[in-house]
Amino acid sequence: MKFMHLSDLHLGKRVNEFSMLEDQVYILNKIVNIIDLEKPAAIILAGDIYDKPIPPAEAVELFDDFLYKLSQRNLKVFIISGNHDSAERIAFGARLFDKTGIYMSPVYTGNISPIEMSDEFGKINIYMLPFIKPVHVRRYFPDTEITSYTDAVSTVIENMHLDTGIRNILITHQFVTGASRTESEDISVGGSDNVNADVFFDFDYVALGHIHRSQSCSSEYIRYSGTPLKYSFSESKDTKSITVVDIKEKGNIKLDFIPLTPLRDMVEIKGTYDDLMLKSFYENTTYPDDYVHITLTDENDILDVITRLRVVYKNIMKLDYDNQRTRSNSEINLINDMESKSPLELFDIFYDSRNGQPLNNEQREFMESIIEDIWRNK
Repeated sequence: MKFMHLSDLHLGKRVNEFSMLEDQVYILNKIVNIIDLEKPAAIILAGDIYDKPIPPAEAVELFDDFLYKLSQRNLKVFIISGNHDSAERIAFGARLFDKTGIYMSPVYTGNISPIEMSDEFGKINIYMLPFIKPVHVRRYFPDTEITSYTDAVSTVIENMHLDTGIRNILITHQFVTGASRTESEDISVGGSDNVNADVFFDFDYVALGHIHRSQSCSSEYIRYSGTPLKYSFSESKDTKSITVVDIKEKGNIKLDFIPLTPLRDMVEIKGTYDDLMLKSFYENTTYPDDYVHITLTDENDILDVITRLRVVYKNIMKLDYDNQRTRSNSEINLINDMESKSPLELFDIFYDSRNGQPLNNEQREFMESIIEDIWRNK
């Protein structure tokens, strides 16, 4: 039986004040095209469907359209809520959806009943565990010591009473210890939200959501699919993909990864202003349409540089400088006889300490005129 594992759509997300909605429409349509080619039996969406607990209307409309398209393809769809979702909103209408083969995770109530599927190799049990915190579990197991996320998830799994003689799949949304994070996830200070991977070892496959980089954790079959789009420049080198899980008899699982090509990539480029504006630099690239983080290496700031760069790079999300000034960590140490220094000399010392070079003649003349005007009007 073939499953397609997705997670962390974050519909409605904005990155550096850019709406990602057009990109999300594009990538969901690409995913539907891949589904038509692969013809899986089921689609897994492992949480963070939306970017906010109360999503904007256009994000809800987009997910509604995506679900409708999936419902027309005679497959099962399993959807859980993540830490960005409202568990109650994801659970809305779940009993009605069940009849159409679309299963929405209910709010956690202390009991998780599997959804059964079957093929020529027998039965597969699908367990849907939405994002939980220890406080969510303690109320249902007051006699169990639950002080960590690992305790909470372990308690939930122990009370599933798995039949390990058949194939079992878990869909959940947690941070597994050791997973490689990116800059676009919500991070708990000190890793207090860690869940040890060994609590999942009784499952044949664990479809994880929450971490945005595609990766396995401890076992090849405890896996994050990652986001279908890049949501931070820390992911600029990543290849986004759909994880395809082909489960045959127990113990026989094959994984495949289908790359996803976005409408616009997220890239980082570096160089002087003049170099980056050369047609020969960008003409055979997608940079003019991509979301870009530009690092300029010019020693002097350039007037209205964002406007100038956007003539070519219309989707600049971030601009930095890397030069002597920005690399300098030196403190300003004025000499003891500073009172004997003129205002221009003092400014020259300050400028040199921040930029790694003294004022040039034009800058010096400009500062002299400003200082003279100040003293004249004092």
